[in-house]
Amino acid sequence: MLTPKDVGIQLQVVEDGETYAANAARKALAFARASNLLSLSDDSGLEVEALDGAPGLHSARFSPQPGATDADRRALLLQYLQAHSRPWWAHFHCTVALANPDGWVGLAEGNCPGEIIL
Repeated sequence: MLTPKDVGIQLQVVEDGETYAANAARKALAFARASNLLSLSDDSGLEVEALDGAPGLHSARFSPQPGATDADRRALLLQYLQAHSRPWWAHFHCTVALANPDGWVGLAEGNCPGEIIL
């Protein structure tokens, strides 16, 4: 296995798809075409039942604060959840894409259920 750095590739792929699969496929295809190698990518997010699935697809951009850290996003999530009774059920969703340079993409996805705690 090689990383993009190992093969001298630096790409910033815009994640503006409407699904995890769209974002994962877009990233995998971009790197496959740039490297001429099979490429693996993912898109993932935390989906909280009490927040109707938010932050979901936008988990990494959940905080409007520029340069927000994971700690900032967790604090904001807990702030939003204070208006809802416990338990705060959620799951972490991940979609993985494998792409070849010719444009073929294979997808797999899964969820890891759990509860948000303080």
